[in-house]
Amino acid sequence: MALQEKTLKGLIWSFVDNFTSQGVEFIVGIILARILSPREFGLIGMLTIFIAISQTFVDSGFTNALIRKNNCSQKDYSTVFFFNISISVILYFILFAFSGSIGVFFNEPELGLLLKVLGLSLLFGSISMIQRTILTKEINFKLQTKISLFSSVVSGIIGIIMALYGFGVWSLVYRSLAALVLSSSLLWIATKWKPSFVFSMASFRELFGFGSKLLISGLIDTAYNNIYYLVIGKYFSSKELGFFTRADQFKNILSQNITVVIQRVSFPTLSLIKDDSERLKEAYQKLLRSTMFITFSLMFFLAAISKPLIFTLLGNKWMQSASYLELLCFVGIFYPLNALNLNVLNVKGRSDLFLKLEIIKKIVFIPIIVVGVFLGIKALIFGMILNSLIAFAINSTYSGKLIGYPATKQVNDIKYSFILGLTVGFILYVESLVLPFGLVSILLIQLISAPLLIISIAELTHFKDYLFIKKIIFDNIYKKR
Repeated sequence: MALQEKTLKGLIWSFVDNFTSQGVEFIVGIILARILSPREFGLIGMLTIFIAISQTFVDSGFTNALIRKNNCSQKDYSTVFFFNISISVILYFILFAFSGSIGVFFNEPELGLLLKVLGLSLLFGSISMIQRTILTKEINFKLQTKISLFSSVVSGIIGIIMALYGFGVWSLVYRSLAALVLSSSLLWIATKWKPSFVFSMASFRELFGFGSKLLISGLIDTAYNNIYYLVIGKYFSSKELGFFTRADQFKNILSQNITVVIQRVSFPTLSLIKDDSERLKEAYQKLLRSTMFITFSLMFFLAAISKPLIFTLLGNKWMQSASYLELLCFVGIFYPLNALNLNVLNVKGRSDLFLKLEIIKKIVFIPIIVVGVFLGIKALIFGMILNSLIAFAINSTYSGKLIGYPATKQVNDIKYSFILGLTVGFILYVESLVLPFGLVSILLIQLISAPLLIISIAELTHFKDYLFIKKIIFDNIYKKR
């Protein structure tokens, strides 16, 4: 199978995987939000940073190291498998030991017991990391899609039933655990790989040489991305954090999922041509332009419909989330852009530079976070937008040097997609202000007018990036026929 065709199929199935499973998560989240209160979501948000940092330790950069290595042996996979399990057990007991102190820190005693149970997710997740890595390395997202979708549906049903029967925050905890148990079990059943009882120090040193720098940079990035949960939970309230987490999850449905899809497919495929500089640059340029056309269109659309969307789906008790969502969409715009630039560093084997940039960026960001603590949650979000701009300037400068595609050229390539997305978003926002209807009716009108506006403007202007995506989609449809 040609690289372009393999990449396209990988992108399609990765897109389907993320957006179907996240679509189920989205629907389940809406139902749970109508049953539960903002405070209960806020309690889980307080624990997010501890689980996220622990998961980064469990992976330790080995996933990307295995994907990048052209010929991985059974010894390599088995070594990483036993490392993953060992570190997850150690980290679980650390979380268990400090769970009470974490509850005291947030002045929420219930958090101690919640963390002891939720921490089990580290163990369940670690046992299937290699199976998932192998499927990703093979660009086989079709199987992952089926497993993710089934796990999301079943765990969602479990969470909703528990919420209806009055389990409160525990319905969120057990829903998360159920999803991991199901997906890990199905990955073991569906894939042929099984570990050998071997641990090779030579394999460990080789893979960790690349992965260790990604581990440190991953820890820094994870801590930064989740520090807002900790700050809001500590200095504001669990209810305020609940509003923020709901808005952040709505934003992530689009921005983070686009980022995950692109990263999952672009890293293994670009790694195959990492030594052909001209071909790598050309492939990356097409990927950047296509990705940002989709990202700008979707994120400006989401910002414009935030108020009608929150009211329609979650109800009036969650309306405070809408003002946060409007601003967070401008943060989400930069996620795929920064992820693509950082992927170039990994593809070229510069995990050392990746780490260096993460340290520089986070040092720059600290004062902005401190200011936000004193000025409020919206000030924190404005700081996140500024941070994202600075991150792009830094990331694109270094990645551009590696492949001859500087930041100025990247901006020039995506500026018309930005203008198109902003224009459509502005029109939709004006609709929400001037239309003499209720918020539910306005949302329906916006949902219809958004795609019509984007397609009409793109067709009339013969928009290059839109036509490229359109051609790929239609070519794939005709090929199947």
